[in-house]
Amino acid sequence: MRVAWDALLSRMGLTRPELRAWALYDWANSAYVTTIIAVVFPLYYASVVSEGLPREVATSRYATSTAVALGAVAVMSPVLGALSDRAGRIKALLGSFLVLGVLATVGLSLVGRGDWQVGLVLFGLGNVGVAGSIVFYDALLRHIARDDELDRVSTAGYALGYLGGGLLLAAQLVVLLQPRWFGLADAAAASRATFLSVAVWWAVFSVPLFLRIPEPAVMAPAGARRVSLRGTFTQLAETARGLRQHRQALLLLVAYLLYSDGIGTIIRLSTLYGTELGIGRGALIGALLLTQTVGVPCAVLFGRGAAKVGAKPALMLALAVYVGVTFLGYFMRSAVHFFALALLVGMVQGGSQALSRSLFAQMVPKDRAAEFFGLFSVFEKVTAVAGPLVFAATVELTGSSRQAVLSLLLFFGAGAAVLWRVDVEAGRRAARETEARAGWSEAPLAAGAPEEPRGG
Repeated sequence: MRVAWDALLSRMGLTRPELRAWALYDWANSAYVTTIIAVVFPLYYASVVSEGLPREVATSRYATSTAVALGAVAVMSPVLGALSDRAGRIKALLGSFLVLGVLATVGLSLVGRGDWQVGLVLFGLGNVGVAGSIVFYDALLRHIARDDELDRVSTAGYALGYLGGGLLLAAQLVVLLQPRWFGLADAAAASRATFLSVAVWWAVFSVPLFLRIPEPAVMAPAGARRVSLRGTFTQLAETARGLRQHRQALLLLVAYLLYSDGIGTIIRLSTLYGTELGIGRGALIGALLLTQTVGVPCAVLFGRGAAKVGAKPALMLALAVYVGVTFLGYFMRSAVHFFALALLVGMVQGGSQALSRSLFAQMVPKDRAAEFFGLFSVFEKVTAVAGPLVFAATVELTGSSRQAVLSLLLFFGAGAAVLWRVDVEAGRRAARETEARAGWSEAPLAAGAPEEPRGG
């Protein structure tokens, strides 16, 4: 059994303890993404929390809350990323956002009927917690993995995320369908219990990351290590100017800005959209479980495929599938359509996000990984803000969510067009040249060993 498990981890690219501990955080935080963002809380919000609000108004306020929360992360993340690079506090800041998210999730378990104001505030804080922690989680990838490992390790993380989120959701589904078996009064009480289970799951499975991965060393000359707000903003300005030296990374950010808008909107609003179309709760949860199940092997296959054909062609294939998803979403009428949509999304969602992360990691210098991923987060959160806001505005104008779906075609098409222009090899060379000038080691950060500079 042990040999088979080791062989499976090896095939996924998780060959070292620090890589496994890193990937396990995807398993941990995916509980929030799956239960709170994608499935159970949207249903609980629609049927319980938003009681007294017209359905269209409830959808609009939910989308606006999402946009505000992620906008806050977009503003904070580059500053905190620069600060963490200068102070060597990547794990500490990850932990701070983790605690915020876990506490907000516990708070959601206390939200009852008609408490939409409190519910949306806590939902927003939870979004800040999970999105903020992922900024620094992504930045750690550059410190623990070699260039030739990035695609496989990143996709393995997403595969574990799908598996963990799916397993917890499957267990929660039993509680939701048979609440009296567990001493719960009704489905509403069961939903609140699932929120509490997410908080526990997220906290417990985050522990290995903090135990196995040491805090990356401050990768700056001694005279530049003094931490100050002014110095942090100065470094941010230098990074913004330095993007001209990393033109391919900037081009990838622009592409990601575009196509991630469509992906994020699908993730965050598909359940609410299905509810509005009259699809039953059982079908919605079942379809999302299908997405999680399909996502596990497909994320791994994307990683292995990227090793053979490259991450960029694999991403282009994923965007083509998303175009088909968009058309299906517009014409969707039944639960069968929703299951077909869930199947297609599960095939490409994890792979497209993981390869975007690993491709960007290859194009950024290690000594500013958190800072560059802070900028990556800005671009990601701008799309997460823009998508729900466009969706909400279209609902307000037309009185229906169906028309908003077609806007996603523009984002996927434009994103693919910009991605096509990215020269991956040139981007890698620029990042390695920056590291060489700084004199820092290319060796990954090993468990239990601090990262050492070659000079300076």
